[in-house]
Amino acid sequence: MAKVLFPLPDRDFDVTEVAVPWKLLREAGHEVVFATEAGATPACDPLLLTGVVFGKLGARADAIGCYRELEQAPEFVKPIAWKDVSVDDLDALFLAGGHAPGMRQYLGSREVHELIRMFFATDKPIAAICHGVLAAARAQRDDGKSVLHGVRTTCLPKYMERAAFFSTFWRRGRYYRTYPKYVEDEVRDALARAEDFERGPRELSKRGTREDDSAAFVVEDGRYVSARWPGDAWLIGKKLIERLPAVPEMERPEFTSGRVDDATRSA
Repeated sequence: MAKVLFPLPDRDFDVTEVAVPWKLLREAGHEVVFATEAGATPACDPLLLTGVVFGKLGARADAIGCYRELEQAPEFVKPIAWKDVSVDDLDALFLAGGHAPGMRQYLGSREVHELIRMFFATDKPIAAICHGVLAAARAQRDDGKSVLHGVRTTCLPKYMERAAFFSTFWRRGRYYRTYPKYVEDEVRDALARAEDFERGPRELSKRGTREDDSAAFVVEDGRYVSARWPGDAWLIGKKLIERLPAVPEMERPEFTSGRVDDATRSA
């Protein structure tokens, strides 16, 4: 069984990008360790549960189902503090995203950046999705370069961030613009070569599911795997699990909530 760290802000993380990988990791028999700045119970971006505009642009039903289970998980209700994280006691790192204002607590944290730096200094598996890649881009090695310098990656594409912003500005203002600079631009600036960034196929609506990864996209570079947006959450969860030691089914902790039902999965 591997222990996987999920550092989070106190609020506003993306529902899908946290709950779906957590669900898959727990089903595979691994332990997830959540950490927030001071050990407070975190909360997702509430608009992703109800819909950003007219009930649209929120999380899908399967991801919301995973989140409702996550809300009851002891490791989520009682996370540890960032300062109490020991990288030596953990086996992998998952950097989730989100775009609402509360994410800045995590994306701009020197404590989180230092944890990321320490993980990249090991050979442990690391996964990052959407704005989570931005947190990695901001983490610096001892030579002053980003930990992503020399690494192939993707992140939230500029066209996605721009489309979401322009389609909702009239109602939500700068809700979809976490920072003045686009995520893709800042991540690209951290890389060693332009060709180390992979945007992936153009997509604005289709998402990968538990059973079908055809609409999802990830970039794999050794132990590091990255993804663009919530539509890739199922796939990046699977790819991280591939990088962890397999846990025999008979040795997995009982996961009483089981899989989401067929009706929810197909929503």
